[in-house]
Amino acid sequence: MPRTILHCDCNAFYASVETLLDPSLAAGPMAVCGDPESRHGIILAKNEAAKAYGVQTAETIWQAKRKCPDLRLVPPHREEYVRYSRLANQLYLEYTDLVEPFGIDESFLDVTGTLHLFGAGPAIADALRARMKQEIGLTISVGVSFNKAFAKLGSDYKKPDATTVLDESRYRAIVWPLPVGALLYAGPKAQQKLHVLGIETIGQLAQADAALLHTALGKLGDTLGAYARGEDRDPVRSFYAEHTVKSVGKGMTFSHNLTQHDDIAVQVMMLCDNVGARLRKHGQKCQTVQVLIRDPNFRNLSRQTTLSAATDSTRLLTETALALIAQHWTPGKPIRMITVTASSLVERGDTGEQLSLFDEGAAARREKLERLDRAVDALRGKYGRDAVQYGGALRRKP
Repeated sequence: MPRTILHCDCNAFYASVETLLDPSLAAGPMAVCGDPESRHGIILAKNEAAKAYGVQTAETIWQAKRKCPDLRLVPPHREEYVRYSRLANQLYLEYTDLVEPFGIDESFLDVTGTLHLFGAGPAIADALRARMKQEIGLTISVGVSFNKAFAKLGSDYKKPDATTVLDESRYRAIVWPLPVGALLYAGPKAQQKLHVLGIETIGQLAQADAALLHTALGKLGDTLGAYARGEDRDPVRSFYAEHTVKSVGKGMTFSHNLTQHDDIAVQVMMLCDNVGARLRKHGQKCQTVQVLIRDPNFRNLSRQTTLSAATDSTRLLTETALALIAQHWTPGKPIRMITVTASSLVERGDTGEQLSLFDEGAAARREKLERLDRAVDALRGKYGRDAVQYGGALRRKP
């Protein structure tokens, strides 16, 4: 029996929530931005009126204001976004327990097992759109298909407040002429590699040689080819299923560009303090540390390294992240954003280390630092996170 998968996407989510909080924002173009007082702040979301002026997400405020001088700017209310996201998912759960959030404003639903209760997929989609508007105040676009990849494509196909059906009998006519970038996980780098192969549309991707795609893109090539052919079999997870943590990361966009080493070190230490604490909370250590750096022109640099031994130490994470920055970033070049991610996770007791005599000093230091972190965690758990603060940036041991 074919599956019936829905992808529900809240339209202009941040901007829509802000309008619910302040109805006067509906009167004209508005945007949510990280720092309304700074010309260099970034646009996080915009409403349809602002979109009509060409305002784009991730551009700077001064660029947006140049396009739309009357643009109203509001700061984000993240706690409200989380609250409305929960309200949306609670509505979806009235139709199925197979609800898989895909970001704060999107969710996949598998309604195959409840069609006999609520009607066909398009009917459920229309009911959700009507109820979301009436009961919560948001609008959603819904894609209805037989797999997740095409359901996601369907919700993107027509916005706002629309239902798009891509069933097995008609998906080729609608999907295959679309550019490959419309397909789930076909990002800019993948698009560029496919362009070199002469693949511009999803139809061309579907008919491309599988070995050629694998050579060019590896496992991603296998996945994209299967998606284009309608062969996505990825299940929708239950909303109540336990999720395995695959990586732990923390990023920060700064109010001003960082150029000085000490300023960068302090911020990296704060990010690693968060990442390390979460690793320890999950009872895990990481074997890989990745640093993503963004400059004021939104150019990204991503570098990672594999550790000689898995760790959850805040200090060791910080030293590793700072070493990556020192090796790969030009000193003095401005930094707008940094993200530190710990991946290749293992359970704390499953590291399986084999140490030689030459490793004893490093192992002893690592164990000492990890004991210190657990003591800090205990104090913070008892007296609050502010009970223990670092006096300055952690530095690499000479």
